[in-house]
Amino acid sequence: QVRLTESGGGSVQTGGSLTLSCAYSGYAYPKSCMGWFRQVPGKKREGVAGFSSDGKARYTISVEGRFTVSEDAATDTIYLHMNDLRAEDTGRYYCAKRIIALTDHCQGYWWANIMEGDYFGQGTPVTVSS
Repeated sequence: QVRLTESGGGSVQTGGSLTLSCAYSGYAYPKSCMGWFRQVPGKKREGVAGFSSDGKARYTISVEGRFTVSEDAATDTIYLHMNDLRAEDTGRYYCAKRIIALTDHCQGYWWANIMEGDYFGQGTPVTVSS
C-alpha cells in the first residue's frame, strides 16, 4: 500500500516562496519514481517536476529556475521549493509515486504523462495573488 501526504501549501503574494513537503509511508518498493503535479479546477493534472534514475531532477519549462525538488531519504520525504511565485502557479499540488520494475528506469520526463497505477496524495493548495 502507498500513502502520500502533502503539506505546506498556503496563500502568498506574487514573488513569494513556499516549500511543499510530501511524506511517503507504506510498502518499501525497491524501485519507484517520485515527483510533483499540480491541477487547476477545470484543467488536467499536469506534471511539474520529478526525479529521474540518473539522479537529476527535471522541471516543466514554466517553473524552470524557480522551483527545486529535493529529497530526504532518511525520512522518505520529498520537497518542492517554490520561489518567485506567480499567479499562474496557483493550483492544488500533488505528490506522485510511480512503482516500476527493477529492470525499468525513471526516464527524464516520466511525469509528463499520468499512467494508470500512479499514486497521488490528497494534495495541498497554493494560491498566489498580487
